[in-house]
Amino acid sequence: MQVDTGFLEGIVRGYKSALLVKSQYNNLIQCDTLEDLRTQLSATDYGSFLANEPLPISTSTISDKATQILVDQFNYIRSNAVEPLSTFLDYITYSYMIDNIILLITGTLHERDTHELLERCHPLGIFDTMPALCVATNVEELYQSVLVETPLAPYFRNCLSATDLDDLNIEIIRNTVYKAYLEDFYSYCTTLGSPTTDVMHGILSFEADRRTVNITINSFGTELSKEQRAKLFPTIGRLYPEGNNQLARADEMDQVRQACENVAEYRTFFDPSTAITSNDDVHSAASQLEDQFFGREVDLNKMSFLQQFQHGVFYSYFKLKEQEIRNITWIAECIAQNAKERIGEFILIF
Repeated sequence: MQVDTGFLEGIVRGYKSALLVKSQYNNLIQCDTLEDLRTQLSATDYGSFLANEPLPISTSTISDKATQILVDQFNYIRSNAVEPLSTFLDYITYSYMIDNIILLITGTLHERDTHELLERCHPLGIFDTMPALCVATNVEELYQSVLVETPLAPYFRNCLSATDLDDLNIEIIRNTVYKAYLEDFYSYCTTLGSPTTDVMHGILSFEADRRTVNITINSFGTELSKEQRAKLFPTIGRLYPEGNNQLARADEMDQVRQACENVAEYRTFFDPSTAITSNDDVHSAASQLEDQFFGREVDLNKMSFLQQFQHGVFYSYFKLKEQEIRNITWIAECIAQNAKERIGEFILIF
């Protein structure tokens, strides 16, 4: 393990040490224009990544260019990796593939421009037959013409019964596929042995729980039946099985809170002083919960670096880098929209 991946682990730990810290974020939130932001970012490890961009710079350009750095780093690691790390890194790309596929199917359903949709796809989730997704009209066609040749084929096999592609079915497909992906990644990590297994099981269990809670909240007031909802829950995670059973029956936010009480770390995610009586309260509580989940994800991924000689650091670094890009994009949006009062509402990593 050390012989094959020690060099790459050293590289990733180097990447991690270049993530922005509190003092650098303090400089960023003092900026009044995106031009100032570019100047401040050039003093960090981002360097001259925006140097050739014409003024005025848009927030989407900043996000795209920062994402390209992440993609270049990932591709460098991937091109130098050997088994089993190379397969582990492939698993990381599958989640982006799923997102891209759903983006294209949804966009096509709403008659968006194909070229524009392909540009919005995440670079780590691009595969050869992707443009053909835009002509598929049902799931069977989608599977046979596009997905059967991709690593995602086994995950989509369970969705072939959902014949028509409408908004609700696409959401069901997204969650069914993601459930299969998480369970498969979890079982693959089991084969890698400790400490990778321990680190990744902790992270993937959390990810499964987050999805289970989000599916529950998002299904309130929709046509999704409770039986359908239960089928979308991953069969891994700290809420599984008892918490999942409670969430499958939940009708309101308080029941979600009760189901999560059994896990000490999740108990603090809910503010017991707020009563949830209206739809607006549900949206507000769901939004706060999402922030709590992002914060917990950052903590888990930081803890991953405390153990050496394991693959979890590769997964964790790219998740932390993604959070950093979200932070920078948020700061840029607040500057662009002159919403400085909300500029500090991002999740500090270090």
